[in-house]
Amino acid sequence: MAELLQYVITGVTVGMVYSLIALGFVLVWKSSGVANLALGQLVLISSWFTYSMLVQASLPIWLGFVFVILFALVLGWVIERFILRPLIAQPILSLITVTLGLAFFIEGAVSFVWPKSVAKFPDIFPQETIHIGTAVVSHEYLWAAGISLLLFGLLSLYFRYNKMGIAMRATADDQMAVQACGIPVTRIFSRSWMFACVLAAVGGVLMSSIGGIHIGLAETGLRAFSVVILGGLDSFLGVIIAGPIIGLAENLGGGYLTPLTWPGVKEVIPFVIIIIVMFVKPYGLFGEERIERI
Repeated sequence: MAELLQYVITGVTVGMVYSLIALGFVLVWKSSGVANLALGQLVLISSWFTYSMLVQASLPIWLGFVFVILFALVLGWVIERFILRPLIAQPILSLITVTLGLAFFIEGAVSFVWPKSVAKFPDIFPQETIHIGTAVVSHEYLWAAGISLLLFGLLSLYFRYNKMGIAMRATADDQMAVQACGIPVTRIFSRSWMFACVLAAVGGVLMSSIGGIHIGLAETGLRAFSVVILGGLDSFLGVIIAGPIIGLAENLGGGYLTPLTWPGVKEVIPFVIIIIVMFVKPYGLFGEERIERI
């Protein structure tokens, strides 16, 4: 029973971080129709940049995080302005290929700038453990859950009440109508990428505080993609709900199936879920089913 509670708490909290990163994917997809395959690499480079600010540059935690957010905003703007905007009106395959090439470029740049394969993330949260029933949970997990919930709430308020947030929602539904209202759609695209990079940066910090910095952080993007597939490509609510489900399945499967199968079964579970969902419910739990006339 103690093990089960431990797996549930840690799985749900990690899954909430997956949801946070997946929200960045959904933002870009809904606003511009681009599948961001570089999501995991954005998490990776943001984690290493945070390491540089806090460890190599020895900045105070609050100032280091300010630079990390600014870095994420600039990175998102540069990606949209100089890499994707020239490809507007090009075939969707071109856009997907470009984001895939961007992923390999970022991974190569990370290996060049930070040649170390593993690094310990600085302690930014209290190191004491907390007892929840029979489970012993580190502060990192609880802070990850709390920060994820806070950002979910702030984003919900932004898209509901802020003018630019409302414009982003409208762009997701009908780009032509938004252009007819005089709203520059390219600004919406740029804002979406900036938000996506910030969410990837925050997710990278939270994941690194739990497990350190390593090349496997790039695979976090693939896990976030499984969250998107389960929740629905165009559903904010879907990814928020699907993240804890993926995290819970991953943790429970890793805890109980590893002794019966092989050590790497935990990493396979999200992709098994993707295959099942594509067969049973291709649009995800909350995705909009689109029927197009040919």
